[in-house]
Amino acid sequence: MSRKGSLLRELPILVVVALLVSLIIKSFLVQFFYIPSGSMENTLRINDRVAVNKVPFISKTFKRGDIVVFRDPDNWLSEPAPTTGPVILTKLQEGLIAVGVLPNPAKQHLVKRVIGVAGDHVVCCDNNKMITVNGKALNEPYIFKGDNPSDMNFDVTVPTGKIWVMGDHRGASADSRYHQDDINKGMVPVSKVVGRVVAVIWPSNHAKIISRFDALK
Repeated sequence: MSRKGSLLRELPILVVVALLVSLIIKSFLVQFFYIPSGSMENTLRINDRVAVNKVPFISKTFKRGDIVVFRDPDNWLSEPAPTTGPVILTKLQEGLIAVGVLPNPAKQHLVKRVIGVAGDHVVCCDNNKMITVNGKALNEPYIFKGDNPSDMNFDVTVPTGKIWVMGDHRGASADSRYHQDDINKGMVPVSKVVGRVVAVIWPSNHAKIISRFDALK
């Protein structure tokens, strides 16, 4: 009887500790997101759940080939629809958002691949219809089958503190190319980046580790 009473007294403490651990992990190590669109197919698919390593965000070091999640830089996305439904489900969703299982819809996020980092001269396209970085053509086997590297021409130099990003499904990705008239000239400030996608964790038949692919090598 005393053991049962002791467990009941300790349960609230255990719940609080578990929540604190979840918040620490969310804040400094790993956060989870779902993929809402096909802009990164077939590397990432619609409704995939991905794990995002936040350590690069803390150190502010990102490299070409990283797939990154970032907050909307300058109205790239439309406003999210308000949450509706039973109160209990709304509260459950808020709790899952708080511990990092679900993303916060008020802080809209996108996911793209880093093509250029600070100092890079990124151009589309050369005589072979390939994107070049610092004069060297990119090898991009991850591009969606049937897509061109880009159907839109551009010639940009990435400034300090910014990255140039593109979706793997080039024909279905409104990425840096389409936002060159915004305040960042299509670049994504590093300060907006949450972290690097390191794995697909769900569905199980698509679970995999996501490694950086340096297209300049």
